[in-house]
Amino acid sequence: MIGLPVEETAWPGILREYLVFLRAEKGLAPRSVESYSRDLRRWAEFMARCGRSSPQEVEREDITSFLEELRGRGLSSRSLARVTASLRGLSRFMVEEGIIDRYLGYDLPSPRHPRKLPRILSQDEVGKLLDQPIPEDPRGLRDKAMLEILYGTGIRISEMTGLDLEDLDLDEGEVRVLGKGSRERVVPVGGAASQALREYLNTGRPRLAKHPRQRAVFLNQRGGRLTRQGAWEIVKKYASRVGLRDMMTPHTLRHSCATHLLENGADLRYIQELLGHASISTTQVYTHVSMREIKRRYLEAHPRA
Repeated sequence: MIGLPVEETAWPGILREYLVFLRAEKGLAPRSVESYSRDLRRWAEFMARCGRSSPQEVEREDITSFLEELRGRGLSSRSLARVTASLRGLSRFMVEEGIIDRYLGYDLPSPRHPRKLPRILSQDEVGKLLDQPIPEDPRGLRDKAMLEILYGTGIRISEMTGLDLEDLDLDEGEVRVLGKGSRERVVPVGGAASQALREYLNTGRPRLAKHPRQRAVFLNQRGGRLTRQGAWEIVKKYASRVGLRDMMTPHTLRHSCATHLLENGADLRYIQELLGHASISTTQVYTHVSMREIKRRYLEAHPRA
């Protein structure tokens, strides 16, 4: 089959339309859209090599061949499952837009992959991490408040950096959060996080702010909204100081918050609401993490373990 330059096919234009749809209509985060874009660029290049200049020319076997090629390149089952989901989404879009009249490979099974248990920190490790920022200057006050709210509420780093001043109600001990899928929820803020936030808002933030109309809670050195990546770099810096860098992912404090709540008797449904999970099945992973910790403590403490 004669290959084609991908620019001479219909695929680039269709993919541009689909990515706009994902951003504007589906409300996907930029990182998610970039993942779709990366997967589908591979697909478009594969189709061009196969001489398939438009979606109308695609056969079901083309999708199977594409996935087999990726598997041969060493892609993990998790990555293959994501690619398959990307192709399904594109297929649905093309049917709904009238580009094609049948789904392409809609019945393809997703490659199965083992679900990894999230990494968590012990309560002592969390304590050491949260004690690292020195709240003597604006950045130290900000960093202390950041770490306390991430662990104290279990919100995502992206949710934290998206907070505006009007989202805080520290008198009531509440924060309004805009989560995945633009779902809004209100989460409680405990004493330690509330105190750290008050100190930052009263003393630290005014010295970082460069413009009175800036509404972001967490600011960078230039007075703008702290980005997700900027916040993650700050978390990594303090984790490295206490030898926890290898344990940390952007969600480690979130996972640790949920697991410690469960270990101390919190109901799973409450944790689901706190974390903003649409399905209880997502939250149930913490029961497995908690059991892992119970087993570890048992082996350490029981005289006949």
